Amino acid sequence: MNPALHWILRLGCVLLLTKAAKCFILPNSSHLESILSKYQDGEINSRSKRAILFSDRQEILMLHNKLRGQVYPVASNMEYMTWDDELERSAHAWAQQCIWDHGPSALIRSIGQNLAVHWGRYRSPAFHVQSWYDEVKDYTYPYPHECNPWCPDKCTGAMCTHYTQIVWATTNKIGCAVNVCKQMNVWGEIWENAVYLVCNYSPKGNWIGEAPYKTGRPCSECPPSYGGGCQNNLCYKDYRYEDPIVTETDETNEVEISQVAEQKPVRFNLPESKANKPTKPKKVIPESYMTQVITCETKMRDKCRGSTCNRYLCPAGCLYSKGKIFGTFYYESSSSICRAAIHYGTLDNKGGLVDITRKGRTPAFVKSTRNGVESFRKSKPSNAFMVSKVTTQTLDCYTTVAELCQFKKPATHCPRIYCPAHCKDEPSYWAPVFGTNVYADSSSICKTAVHAGVIPDERGGFVDVMPVEKKKSYVGSLKNGVQSESLKNPADGNAFRIFAVKQ
Repeated sequence: MNPALHWILRLGCVLLLTKAAKCFILPNSSHLESILSKYQDGEINSRSKRAILFSDRQEILMLHNKLRGQVYPVASNMEYMTWDDELERSAHAWAQQCIWDHGPSALIRSIGQNLAVHWGRYRSPAFHVQSWYDEVKDYTYPYPHECNPWCPDKCTGAMCTHYTQIVWATTNKIGCAVNVCKQMNVWGEIWENAVYLVCNYSPKGNWIGEAPYKTGRPCSECPPSYGGGCQNNLCYKDYRYEDPIVTETDETNEVEISQVAEQKPVRFNLPESKANKPTKPKKVIPESYMTQVITCETKMRDKCRGSTCNRYLCPAGCLYSKGKIFGTFYYESSSSICRAAIHYGTLDNKGGLVDITRKGRTPAFVKSTRNGVESFRKSKPSNAFMVSKVTTQTLDCYTTVAELCQFKKPATHCPRIYCPAHCKDEPSYWAPVFGTNVYADSSSICKTAVHAGVIPDERGGFVDVMPVEKKKSYVGSLKNGVQSESLKNPADGNAFRIFAVKQ
């Protein structure tokens, strides 16, 4: 007998047939863990195998956040969702039972749950997530003036609770599992080899009489714990260090395994040139980086002559270097970039990244002493620049430059971007790529980064992007396993270039 079923029978759990989830108070984390431990295979944390493929996990999580960020009317308190291993384990335990119903009853009081099942041809988890979200066509959002004191339930279809659970603002954790059931009773019919998807959510959503989220300017009513962070209309903080990505192998998965063999690069040796026909050595083209590594004494005009100037990496120790600066707020072009950044307060003596923006000719420059750096006065007109701080932002596979930082004049500075792994196989209708070398800003940034070869798909990583003016046309190509599309005479939007980041 399956251990999880054994536990359920011993506990005398009664399955509850419902169409809409009921609402209860979420217990504290220790209580939740004690409940979850009853439905795990063997001892707590003893399973070495995951309940879902890593690529499916990423697909589910990224699609949830994409859908949550695009609700209408727009949400003012929608939280970024992260993956939770405890919820994954509980979903796995229930999926193993092959029961087409919400459960187990002891746990369902504490969490939200969405279910889906299919048989026959392959359907990705995202297919089911999208179908849950598509209930929005039958749902009418209850505005505050309609909620007196309770919000009405405006669902004209058979069910809207899958949709409302996906977009419940305070639900910020998800864990799912997939199991292939040899036989499963689905609405009175026996399905063979049914693929069963269970997604568990916490904190629980679908509170009766409440709206799924608040309306208003995105991120204007985020909980204080997010520290004012906002990404793609979601309350956000940098989870990269809290939820590290662990690379999985085929052996660590229990479900469907990709049959595509890994393609290894084939190396060809160039033919030896004949002695009687000496050839000129080919010019080695250096790898392109947007960020320039400079010294404490590097002047803006030394690195910025007619080219687009954006991002520089300053070393530590520039506070006490000899590089001069002229001006305050606006700095004359013969000023040290790094010392100007310290003077302005963008960097400290530890160094780091700084962006500059050229401001054209300025009539005069005022001296001042700030942050331990003395600037000098210059009374004659000269070209000037400003300094600004570089931020780092973690994206999903779907975010575009048009959403993140549109091209403007003077130059727009985008944050340094951290892309997740496994964006290559995202469908083009969710994550399109237009162009080669220069890309339309309606392209997925992270999938474009794989196409351009600036990050490996299996690991992801940091990239720099530079918005530029639009092109008349974009030519598609197949590179690094990603097929980009052509685009002729785009009516609107601009373009961007993407660059690798030295690690």
